[in-house]
Amino acid sequence: MIQIDSLNVRFGRGPNAVHALRDVSFSVGEGESFGLVGESGSGKSTVLRAITGLIGDWTGSIEIASEVQNHKRNKTFRRRVQMVFQDPYGSLHPRHTVDQILKEPLEIHGFDGMDARVLQALDEVGLDASFRFRFPHQLSGGQRQRIAVARALIVEPSVLLLDEPTSALDVSIQAEVLNLLMRLRREHGLTYILVSHNLAVVSHMCERLAVMRSGEIVETLTVDQLREGTPDHPYTSQLFRAAYGYDPALVAELADNL
Repeated sequence: MIQIDSLNVRFGRGPNAVHALRDVSFSVGEGESFGLVGESGSGKSTVLRAITGLIGDWTGSIEIASEVQNHKRNKTFRRRVQMVFQDPYGSLHPRHTVDQILKEPLEIHGFDGMDARVLQALDEVGLDASFRFRFPHQLSGGQRQRIAVARALIVEPSVLLLDEPTSALDVSIQAEVLNLLMRLRREHGLTYILVSHNLAVVSHMCERLAVMRSGEIVETLTVDQLREGTPDHPYTSQLFRAAYGYDPALVAELADNL
């Protein structure tokens, strides 16, 4: 479903340019959930933004469902690929009701029966019709993220790009949203790319993952390898150890390798 080859992204020009992605390559099968993990600034979210077309200055190859994407995405791509952003407080229009938020993509893509589709989308994410005419400030964080998921699903995509979809939520709410995403993937046959720094979330959601550092993929492994703690690359081992908590020896080791 997704094929990325030698993806490079640079921000700025000249000596101050930042090479944010360096020859990133990976593939994701239809119906698979694939994770991208790494420390902050490693390039995970930049990969998603390049795929969606939110970053225009990139080189390499991006294919979705065997269709090569150029720098300007067409309407078919916009319907097929949807993104759920990290911050549910910033990704919804504060002056639009839930009804307006969900109807906007339907209008753009020419769907009919919008009222019925809005009610169905709310039901799929576990919200009833009473939420339809509320504003985002009248919703909890978890409810806002459910609306963001409903907005992404309402145009019937085949690919969801999930950029830290639960990191802004309370721990008690995170599991609810993750289980919702897993159920929706099964019911709709969706393909996921999940960006996260939380290895437990990736282990719960994905079959395979790629570990990123400084804009590069240093290792691709299965979730079984993740759970068994048997990576091949030293940086991946350090990242896994860091996930267990503060370790002064590990901090010193990481500092030596910078």
